[in-house]
Amino acid sequence: MGNHRTKGQKNIWAKLWKYRYLYLLAFPGMLYFIIFRYVPMYGVVIAFQDFRISKGIWGSEWVGLEQFHKLFTGLSFPSVFRNTVIISLYKLILGFPAPIILALLLNEVKNQRFKKVTQTIVYLPHFISWVILAGLIAMFLHPDSGLINELVKLFNDGKGIDFLVSKKYFRSILVITDIYKGIGWGSIVYIAAISAIDPTVYEAAMVDGANRFKQMWYITLPELKSTIVVMFILNMGGILNAGFEQILLLYNARVYDVADVIDTYVYRNGIMSSNYSMSTAAGLFKSVISMGLIIITNKIAHMLEEDGLW
Repeated sequence: MGNHRTKGQKNIWAKLWKYRYLYLLAFPGMLYFIIFRYVPMYGVVIAFQDFRISKGIWGSEWVGLEQFHKLFTGLSFPSVFRNTVIISLYKLILGFPAPIILALLLNEVKNQRFKKVTQTIVYLPHFISWVILAGLIAMFLHPDSGLINELVKLFNDGKGIDFLVSKKYFRSILVITDIYKGIGWGSIVYIAAISAIDPTVYEAAMVDGANRFKQMWYITLPELKSTIVVMFILNMGGILNAGFEQILLLYNARVYDVADVIDTYVYRNGIMSSNYSMSTAAGLFKSVISMGLIIITNKIAHMLEEDGLW
């Protein structure tokens, strides 16, 4: 038994030494997650406390589930939770297929120069912060001088629409701008998956008389299926992340009824009021829901005989 264990340890060290450069490359990323993701997890205990900074985590009073009770029974919480789910579902339903469609379209472009320029253009919005993008959106949608409203005035008797204070349009603005910012970056995974498809399969399909659309439908999409399933599971895990920074920078009191989500609600009533226990309770609630959705979606993927996350 001892010899077998010693041999196994030697094999492990031999593999570590063989792939030492790969482990060195992975080390900074692992260190980041350990320091900023795993170590702070001990702070989740303040969700069950009446936390006071002066007393610290271990000196604050334990109150059990009281913070969750305050969160769920708040007058605004039902509306806030509904807005979070609605906005997240809109972004998922409309935003999830968008990068897939873009990747399929880019794959059909044969002019490599045009393809590279297009890819660069659609990737750029991802690198623009929401602070800058929110300013641009406000400028474009300005009721008096915005470019969009100049077009609206042509068909609306010279009257503009104040989109950012309109409950009718605000959610649509959130969804459209979110897709605009993320579509290019999100398509990278699918473009990489498409590039891994054996080109001889397309050649055989062409010999059999399949046109470009049929090649896309019967070859490209089926080959992307496993990638799509994994990305869908990951997106389901973030279903309650409706886009805190985007909404915080674009919304105002007049659209709270349709735009106030869990994150912005907690920011105003928790962090700004130094109620850190309620903020942590809300974060823990979101994490539990997200984990549950990931497990359920992964299970459904296996039931459909598709590869999941595990």
